[in-house]
Amino acid sequence: MSYSVTAASAIAMGLAQAGCKHAFGMPGGEVLVLLDALENAGVAFTLCKHENAAGFMAEGSWHATGAPGILLTTIGPGLANGLNSIANAYQEQVPLIVLSGCIAPAQAAEFTHQVIDQSALLAPITKARFQVAKGTAALVVAKALAIAQADPPGPVHIDLPDTLAQDDTLLLDTSAPITERAVLGQGPTLSLALKRLKTAERPIILAGIGAVLHGAGSEILALSETHDIPVLTTYKAKGIIPETHPNCLGGHGLSPLSNKTILPLLAASDCVLLLGYDPIEMRSDWVRPWAAENALEFCHTQAEHGMHGSALRFVGDVAAVTRALVDGLDRPLADIWPEREPHSARATLQKAFAPRANWGPHAVFATLDTELPDKAVVTVDSGAHRILFSQMWHANRPSQILQSAAFCTMGIAVPLAMGVRRAAPDTPVVAVVGDAGMDMVAGDLATLRDMALPLTIIVLVDDALTLIGAKQSAMQLRETGVRFGSTDFVALAQAYGGYGEWISESLQLKQALGRAENRTSFTILACKIEKSDYYGAF
Repeated sequence: MSYSVTAASAIAMGLAQAGCKHAFGMPGGEVLVLLDALENAGVAFTLCKHENAAGFMAEGSWHATGAPGILLTTIGPGLANGLNSIANAYQEQVPLIVLSGCIAPAQAAEFTHQVIDQSALLAPITKARFQVAKGTAALVVAKALAIAQADPPGPVHIDLPDTLAQDDTLLLDTSAPITERAVLGQGPTLSLALKRLKTAERPIILAGIGAVLHGAGSEILALSETHDIPVLTTYKAKGIIPETHPNCLGGHGLSPLSNKTILPLLAASDCVLLLGYDPIEMRSDWVRPWAAENALEFCHTQAEHGMHGSALRFVGDVAAVTRALVDGLDRPLADIWPEREPHSARATLQKAFAPRANWGPHAVFATLDTELPDKAVVTVDSGAHRILFSQMWHANRPSQILQSAAFCTMGIAVPLAMGVRRAAPDTPVVAVVGDAGMDMVAGDLATLRDMALPLTIIVLVDDALTLIGAKQSAMQLRETGVRFGSTDFVALAQAYGGYGEWISESLQLKQALGRAENRTSFTILACKIEKSDYYGAF
């Protein structure tokens, strides 16, 4: 059965039917009808102070609920403000629906105020772009949702001309068809993979974002435990098996210090099993880190990158592939890694990233590792602190630590945490951010105030872009453009209606963390450290 509704209502109802309950952004005149339709459909709108932060909040809501995130912007400058978060969603494989208003083509022919080619603007950083024409709104939103959620997930843009928002459109039955990912069945690919595994002396698993998106954690754990195969991950896949597990070697990709231990292990392996691995997270050290003939690659999506080779590649359901490997190995692998190199590597990594007695980032991260509850979610910003934190903090489930690991943008940790907390208010959430990243998004502390939900923000304060300064030093360049003045983050928190506290030792941090979750607003814990504490630390 079909019936007529407005174009704006058709879009809103399609998003609501897909499970979307939250939208984030800043409205303008061109999207007021759409905003009203979203609220009527049960999609709650969160007013933000900047569209870039709103896009990150929308991503956080996806992590919390599994439903695509929604970014709502107005015409021209509103949409342009959100470009960084949209580009981040494109590289980080986040299903994001970008809604914007625009001027109808006939009107744009004679009216130029705020008019730009919005589709062209987003072309390099979205999977698809649609402008709603008369009668097409229901079809457009159905197509946008399908494309956004298909492997690899990503952002899709819907442009709604303001003159069409209240036009009637036919609401069709646009329920998504049942789709299935390719499953590895009996045949030469599975036979070759099993043969290589059965004869391997030094197998190793490298899991990436595809394993997370396909929910392959339990299968990877079963494969690892049954056959004692070591597992390492990218940063996005941290927690795909518990990082406290003796077979887990942790997340890697950006740390030169960890690379010294992990890359030789990969080079020595005679069977590198790639499960949902996407090298978009990795730096140049990870170009061809193993012999191509020693790798078996099972991907969630076709990606031509040039970063590595493999003896075979299968694109399909990563969880089902792993299950097929588990079922196909009729007996445990014997006598693998006879020199126990993975065990030695784990011990080396634990020593390299061990807590330190003195106050500094190591003490901050060690405290967070031991004190945060198991159900907590942690977001971390880009910078020197992110690399060290990603090596020190142990995730015990997928998506327990959230970060921009492919695009590596700054200013993401706080709004990402806000989006998680908005969509999952019972989940403890902690954002870990450098002082420069906190300065970048300070305005949306007003949004956090208005949310009236507890959220803990850990700010590492060293008055510098320490990671960039370290690169200048390595290149024997002068320190230029990386030092800045101090912000009083305690006063900033209080100015925006939150609580702030300067932290200078581990016990104080432990006690402050316990108090923060019991508040009805946000808490900033400002940890003053020395930038030299990062030197040689990662």
